[in-house]
Amino acid sequence: MTTMIDSSITAIDEPQLPRAERVIQLQNVIETLRIADEIASKGYLITSSELADLMDINASAVTSRGDNWSWRNWVVSRVRREGNQILWQLERVD
Repeated sequence: MTTMIDSSITAIDEPQLPRAERVIQLQNVIETLRIADEIASKGYLITSSELADLMDINASAVTSRGDNWSWRNWVVSRVRREGNQILWQLERVD
């Protein structure tokens, strides 16, 4: 089984980066999590490419995961298709 690694976290784990850069990267991760939380709490639907941007992965990696899967603190569900767009919903899990 292949495990996908979140590139926003791997950069933080690199000890050769100066502390200031690691803190900036961590702030970027926190902002990403806040955005995901707002998307979930407002019930917004997002496209595969938007979800890929949020997760910092390739859009094809989003669609290849199936209809329901977990990412960090959220369950990601394929909701529907509109034209050539697949729409996804995030649901916060604690």
